[in-house]
Amino acid sequence: MSQKKDKTFVIDTNVILHDSSCIYHFKDNDIVIPIQVLEELDRFKKGNEILNFHAREFVRALDALSGDQLFEDGVHIGPGRSKIIIKLGMSMHENLAYNFSSNIIDHQILNIAYCLQQDNPGRQIVLVSKDVNLRMKAKSVGLIAEDYTTDHVKDISELYQGYRIEEDVSEELINKMYSEPFEIDAAEFQAKKELLPNEYIIMRSNGKKSALARFDVNTNKIKHVKKMAAAGIIPRNAEQIFAVNALLNPDIKLVTVSGKAGTGKTLLALAGALENKDNYYQILLARPVVPLSNKDIGFLPGDIQSKLEPYMQPLYDNLGVIKHRFIEASSPHNKIQKLLDEENLVIAPLSYIRGRSLVDVYFIVDEAQNLTPHEIKTIITRVGDRTKIIFTGDPYQIDTP
Repeated sequence: MSQKKDKTFVIDTNVILHDSSCIYHFKDNDIVIPIQVLEELDRFKKGNEILNFHAREFVRALDALSGDQLFEDGVHIGPGRSKIIIKLGMSMHENLAYNFSSNIIDHQILNIAYCLQQDNPGRQIVLVSKDVNLRMKAKSVGLIAEDYTTDHVKDISELYQGYRIEEDVSEELINKMYSEPFEIDAAEFQAKKELLPNEYIIMRSNGKKSALARFDVNTNKIKHVKKMAAAGIIPRNAEQIFAVNALLNPDIKLVTVSGKAGTGKTLLALAGALENKDNYYQILLARPVVPLSNKDIGFLPGDIQSKLEPYMQPLYDNLGVIKHRFIEASSPHNKIQKLLDEENLVIAPLSYIRGRSLVDVYFIVDEAQNLTPHEIKTIITRVGDRTKIIFTGDPYQIDTP
């Protein structure tokens, strides 16, 4: 068996602009940042776009590590972490000079990776870029080239589902779940893997008995989860029962609801908000404005309210579903309209959230899959006391790069 070679990753500019924390995702392998990358980042530092944010964040992180060693042997970015090195430009290698012009920055980055491979035959040099053309050029000269996919969702099954199925649970334990006090000690339940806080469980015996439960880490109890309706919406399966339970539980301050299109994510979140309306000062529904076909919001006619209305319409549609569960002249139907009229229920674009402090609010963020990690952090830091925040979305419905 051949000995595994140590790796050195050469990072292209577009990887850093995509994820400023990328250098922390290469384990203990060396990372090389070509000096040309810093030159390109300098052009992106000013501005309010997410690319500008990543450029500034990376340069700040690099500046904190700065020193002579950064340009020589490199500097470790943390215990057990990668060693990062900045490589200065060098003359175009004779094997590349015929096909690749030295005036193009991508070719200079390619040249650094190629020279590293020639000078270090005992190491595996990998060029990491989100540019398909650069990766093809690297492969044409015998370099290993990879896309940066650390932040990709490869399979929904890899994500934490929020619940588990436990087979072969004794009927005695299941019977306990249906009798006072409708809970058991976690020690009695021998889970195959350690239970996580607020994790939901589908318990099944060898027979036909089953029970739904939630692990309460504060009391170290496994509590029975009953099927409950929310604002006239009745959950149809175990996953929806778990979602409603989490949405109505005041002790769970942050809930994420994921699922395919049509599985009721937004409807359940809105129903949970209306069921809980007496416990909060305001219900706030927000969603990112993501136009199709790269058409900016300015292309739509009318004032700002008219421009935003098409993007907010799905939320109004779900609200209409709940309203029509009740007779038009009934008290619940009128209460929903009253909430809108008195702005106790507000539907707004997510871009308006920056700078606000949300206190005593039931806050629903719809289509959250279109948000970046930085935007998620921005939203969470807006949350104040007695506020519950709900993220709904589907990683397979991402509409923005």
